[in-house]
Amino acid sequence: MSDRILGVACMALAIAMAVAAQSYVAEISYEPVGPRAFPMLLAVLLALGGLWLVFKPSHDAARYAQVPLKLVGVALATVFAYAFAFEALGFPLATALMAVPVGMAFNGKPLKSLAAGVVLGVGCYFLFDRLLDVVLPAGLLAPLLRGL
Repeated sequence: MSDRILGVACMALAIAMAVAAQSYVAEISYEPVGPRAFPMLLAVLLALGGLWLVFKPSHDAARYAQVPLKLVGVALATVFAYAFAFEALGFPLATALMAVPVGMAFNGKPLKSLAAGVVLGVGCYFLFDRLLDVVLPAGLLAPLLRGL
C-alpha cells in the first residue's frame, strides 16, 4: 500500500514541477531547447514512475517486501531536501546523497544505493554538462570536477 502512496506523491510532485517549469524562460535565448526542457523531462519521468507504482499488478507485492510507510516518508522528505540543497551542494553530490534513502525505500542496501547515486550523479553531470551543454551546478565538487 505504501508504494501506491509514494506513486501518488510522485505524480503530485511531477505536476508541481511541470507547472513551475512553465515559467522558466531565458532572457536571452542561447539554446534551442531552453531552460524548461530538463525539468519537464524530469517531471514526465517522475510521473511515469509514479503511475507505475500506483497501477502495477498486485502480484508484484508478494515478490517484494512491503516498504514501511515511515521509510516512504523519509524518501519523500529526502526528495524535497534535494530540491533545496541542489544549488549549494551541486548536482553530483546532492544526487548521490538523495539516492541512499530513496534507494532504501525500494529495498536497496545503503552502500549499493550510495554507489548508484554516485554513478547517477557524476554520470548525468558529465552527460548534461559536458556532452549536451546543459549547465548543472557543480557545487562543492566544482574544484574536483573542473579537472576532469
